[in-house]
Amino acid sequence: MSDPRILVTGFGPFPGAPENPTEWLIGALGKTKSAQERGERLCMEVLPVEYEAAARRLEAIGQEFSPDVAIHFGLAQPAQGFRLERLARNANLANRPDNAGRDAPAPVIDEAGADIPSALPLEQIAERLSAEGLTFEWSDDAGGYLCNYVFYLSCSPSMCTAMNPAMAGFIHVPLLDLHKRGGQEALHSLSEDDLLRGALAIIDCCAEVHARKVPA
Repeated sequence: MSDPRILVTGFGPFPGAPENPTEWLIGALGKTKSAQERGERLCMEVLPVEYEAAARRLEAIGQEFSPDVAIHFGLAQPAQGFRLERLARNANLANRPDNAGRDAPAPVIDEAGADIPSALPLEQIAERLSAEGLTFEWSDDAGGYLCNYVFYLSCSPSMCTAMNPAMAGFIHVPLLDLHKRGGQEALHSLSEDDLLRGALAIIDCCAEVHARKVPA
Protein backbone atom coordinates (compact mmCIF):
# COMPACT_ATOMS: atom_id res chain seq x y z
CA MET A 1 0.00 0.00 0.00
CA SER A 2 1.09 3.59 -0.63
CA ASP A 3 2.18 5.53 2.47
CA PRO A 4 0.68 9.04 2.10
CA ARG A 5 2.30 12.34 2.91
CA ILE A 6 0.20 13.84 5.70
CA LEU A 7 -0.05 17.46 6.78
CA VAL A 8 -1.50 18.19 10.23
CA THR A 9 -2.06 21.79 11.30
CA GLY A 10 -3.27 23.72 14.31
CA PHE A 11 -3.46 27.39 15.29
CA GLY A 12 -2.00 29.56 17.99
CA PRO A 13 -3.98 31.86 20.31
CA PHE A 14 -6.35 34.46 18.89
CA PRO A 15 -8.60 37.21 20.31
CA GLY A 16 -10.88 35.60 22.89
CA ALA A 17 -8.76 32.45 23.12
CA PRO A 18 -5.46 33.02 24.96
CA GLU A 19 -4.76 29.29 24.86
CA ASN A 20 -5.32 27.10 21.82
CA PRO A 21 -5.39 23.32 22.32
CA THR A 22 -4.40 22.71 18.71
CA GLU A 23 -1.07 24.47 19.25
CA TRP A 24 -0.43 22.09 22.16
CA LEU A 25 -1.53 19.19 19.97
CA ILE A 26 1.00 19.89 17.23
CA GLY A 27 3.82 19.93 19.78
CA ALA A 28 2.59 16.73 21.43
CA LEU A 29 2.18 14.88 18.14
CA GLY A 30 5.82 15.50 17.27
CA LYS A 31 6.91 13.55 20.35
CA THR A 32 4.87 10.43 19.61
CA LYS A 33 6.23 7.16 18.29
CA SER A 34 3.74 7.33 15.44
CA ALA A 35 5.16 10.65 14.24
CA GLN A 36 8.71 9.38 14.50
CA GLU A 37 7.81 6.29 12.46
CA ARG A 38 6.17 8.40 9.73
CA GLY A 39 9.27 10.59 9.63
CA GLU A 40 9.45 12.90 6.63
CA ARG A 41 6.01 11.77 5.43
CA LEU A 42 4.37 13.72 8.26
CA CYS A 43 4.43 17.52 8.37
CA MET A 44 3.11 19.32 11.47
CA GLU A 45 2.55 23.06 11.48
CA VAL A 46 1.04 25.75 13.70
CA LEU A 47 -0.50 28.21 11.26
CA PRO A 48 -0.64 31.94 11.96
CA VAL A 49 -4.06 33.34 12.84
CA GLU A 50 -3.74 35.88 10.04
CA TYR A 51 -5.49 35.72 6.68
CA GLU A 52 -2.58 36.72 4.47
CA ALA A 53 0.11 34.87 6.42
CA ALA A 54 -1.94 31.66 6.67
CA ALA A 55 -2.60 31.65 2.92
CA ARG A 56 1.10 32.22 2.17
CA ARG A 57 2.15 29.48 4.56
CA LEU A 58 -0.27 26.96 3.06
CA GLU A 59 1.05 27.76 -0.40
CA ALA A 60 4.63 27.28 0.81
CA ILE A 61 3.79 23.98 2.50
CA GLY A 62 2.19 22.79 -0.72
CA GLN A 63 5.34 23.60 -2.66
CA GLU A 64 7.72 22.18 -0.06
CA PHE A 65 5.80 19.11 1.12
CA SER A 66 3.03 18.37 -1.42
CA PRO A 67 0.67 16.57 1.01
CA ASP A 68 -1.63 13.76 -0.04
CA VAL A 69 -3.73 14.32 3.08
CA ALA A 70 -4.33 17.60 4.94
CA ILE A 71 -5.95 17.44 8.39
CA HIS A 72 -6.56 20.83 9.95
CA PHE A 73 -7.47 21.23 13.62
CA GLY A 74 -8.91 24.33 15.27
CA LEU A 75 -10.59 25.50 18.46
CA ALA A 76 -14.36 25.79 18.86
CA GLN A 77 -15.08 26.30 22.54
CA PRO A 78 -18.73 25.10 22.29
CA ALA A 79 -17.65 21.77 20.71
CA GLN A 80 -18.63 18.74 22.78
CA GLY A 81 -15.71 16.70 21.53
CA PHE A 82 -14.22 16.21 18.07
CA ARG A 83 -16.42 18.27 15.76
CA LEU A 84 -16.26 16.82 12.26
CA GLU A 85 -16.75 19.63 9.77
CA ARG A 86 -18.54 18.48 6.63
CA LEU A 87 -18.55 21.73 4.64
CA ALA A 88 -16.06 24.49 3.84
CA ARG A 89 -18.28 27.53 3.33
CA ASN A 90 -17.41 30.16 0.76
CA ALA A 91 -17.89 33.00 3.24
CA ASN A 92 -15.94 35.17 5.67
CA LEU A 93 -17.21 36.87 8.80
CA ALA A 94 -17.26 40.65 8.82
CA ASN A 95 -15.75 42.65 11.68
CA ARG A 96 -13.69 39.78 13.08
CA PRO A 97 -10.07 40.95 12.87
CA ASP A 98 -7.23 38.45 12.79
CA ASN A 99 -4.12 38.60 14.99
CA ALA A 100 -2.68 41.30 12.71
CA GLY A 101 -5.79 43.43 13.23
CA ARG A 102 -7.00 42.87 9.67
CA ASP A 103 -10.48 41.82 8.61
CA ALA A 104 -11.10 39.09 6.04
CA PRO A 105 -10.06 40.06 2.50
CA ALA A 106 -13.65 39.87 1.18
CA PRO A 107 -17.12 38.62 2.17
CA VAL A 108 -16.52 35.49 0.07
CA ILE A 109 -13.32 33.50 -0.26
CA ASP A 110 -13.67 32.66 -3.98
CA GLU A 111 -15.70 35.00 -6.18
CA ALA A 112 -16.27 32.21 -8.69
CA GLY A 113 -16.57 29.38 -6.19
CA ALA A 114 -19.14 27.58 -4.07
CA ASP A 115 -19.14 25.70 -0.77
CA ILE A 116 -16.87 22.64 -0.80
CA PRO A 117 -17.51 19.36 1.06
CA SER A 118 -14.77 17.88 3.20
CA ALA A 119 -12.71 15.22 1.46
CA LEU A 120 -11.68 13.49 4.68
CA PRO A 121 -13.23 10.03 5.31
CA LEU A 122 -15.52 11.42 7.99
CA GLU A 123 -17.72 8.35 8.41
CA GLN A 124 -14.68 6.16 9.00
CA ILE A 125 -13.20 8.77 11.35
CA ALA A 126 -16.44 8.81 13.33
CA GLU A 127 -16.33 5.02 13.63
CA ARG A 128 -12.71 5.13 14.79
CA LEU A 129 -13.40 7.81 17.41
CA SER A 130 -16.40 5.87 18.64
CA ALA A 131 -14.29 2.72 18.95
CA GLU A 132 -11.81 4.73 21.03
CA GLY A 133 -14.62 5.83 23.33
CA LEU A 134 -14.22 9.46 22.27
CA THR A 135 -17.06 11.95 21.80
CA PHE A 136 -17.67 13.43 18.35
CA GLU A 137 -20.31 15.54 16.65
CA TRP A 138 -21.17 16.71 13.15
CA SER A 139 -21.17 20.23 11.76
CA ASP A 140 -21.97 21.90 8.43
CA ASP A 141 -20.66 25.30 9.52
CA ALA A 142 -16.98 25.75 10.36
CA GLY A 143 -17.60 29.44 11.04
CA GLY A 144 -16.40 32.36 8.98
CA TYR A 145 -13.06 32.99 10.64
CA LEU A 146 -9.58 31.53 10.03
CA CYS A 147 -10.65 27.92 10.58
CA ASN A 148 -13.14 27.97 7.73
CA TYR A 149 -10.76 30.09 5.63
CA VAL A 150 -7.92 27.55 5.88
CA PHE A 151 -10.41 24.70 5.39
CA TYR A 152 -11.62 26.29 2.14
CA LEU A 153 -8.15 27.12 0.81
CA SER A 154 -6.93 23.59 1.47
CA CYS A 155 -9.90 22.07 -0.36
CA SER A 156 -9.82 24.49 -3.32
CA PRO A 157 -7.06 23.95 -5.90
CA SER A 158 -7.99 27.22 -7.59
CA MET A 159 -7.37 29.25 -4.42
CA CYS A 160 -4.19 27.59 -3.15
CA THR A 161 -2.62 26.20 -6.30
CA ALA A 162 0.35 24.45 -4.67
CA MET A 163 -1.94 22.57 -2.28
CA ASN A 164 -3.73 19.72 -4.00
CA PRO A 165 -4.26 16.94 -1.43
CA ALA A 166 -6.51 14.05 -2.34
CA MET A 167 -8.01 14.38 1.15
CA ALA A 168 -8.42 17.65 3.04
CA GLY A 169 -10.71 18.74 5.83
CA PHE A 170 -11.18 20.38 9.19
CA ILE A 171 -11.88 19.18 12.73
CA HIS A 172 -12.73 21.44 15.65
CA VAL A 173 -11.99 20.58 19.26
CA PRO A 174 -12.87 22.23 22.59
CA LEU A 175 -10.44 23.55 25.18
CA LEU A 176 -8.13 21.26 27.09
CA ASP A 177 -8.97 20.50 30.71
CA LEU A 178 -5.81 22.31 31.80
CA HIS A 179 -6.82 25.46 29.91
CA LYS A 180 -10.29 25.33 31.43
CA ARG A 181 -8.73 25.04 34.88
CA GLY A 182 -6.50 27.99 33.96
CA GLY A 183 -9.48 30.32 33.90
CA GLN A 184 -10.96 30.09 30.41
CA GLU A 185 -14.70 29.51 30.46
CA ALA A 186 -15.98 26.52 28.53
CA LEU A 187 -18.94 24.19 28.61
CA HIS A 188 -16.83 21.28 27.40
CA SER A 189 -13.20 20.25 27.37
CA LEU A 190 -10.89 17.36 26.53
CA SER A 191 -8.03 15.84 28.46
CA GLU A 192 -4.60 16.02 26.88
CA ASP A 193 -4.62 12.23 26.55
CA ASP A 194 -8.00 12.15 24.78
CA LEU A 195 -7.07 14.96 22.37
CA LEU A 196 -3.80 13.29 21.43
CA ARG A 197 -5.35 9.82 21.22
CA GLY A 198 -8.15 11.09 19.01
CA ALA A 199 -5.81 12.99 16.71
CA LEU A 200 -3.62 9.92 16.25
CA ALA A 201 -6.69 7.81 15.48
CA ILE A 202 -7.80 10.37 12.87
CA ILE A 203 -4.35 10.44 11.26
CA ASP A 204 -4.16 6.64 11.14
CA CYS A 205 -7.67 6.38 9.72
CA CYS A 206 -6.94 8.87 6.93
CA ALA A 207 -3.66 7.14 6.10
CA GLU A 208 -5.34 3.74 5.89
CA VAL A 209 -8.22 4.96 3.71
CA HIS A 210 -5.84 6.79 1.37
CA ALA A 211 -3.56 3.78 1.11
CA ARG A 212 -6.48 1.53 0.10
CA LYS A 213 -7.38 3.94 -2.69
CA VAL A 214 -3.89 4.38 -4.12
CA PRO A 215 -1.93 1.42 -5.54
CA ALA A 216 1.55 0.83 -4.18
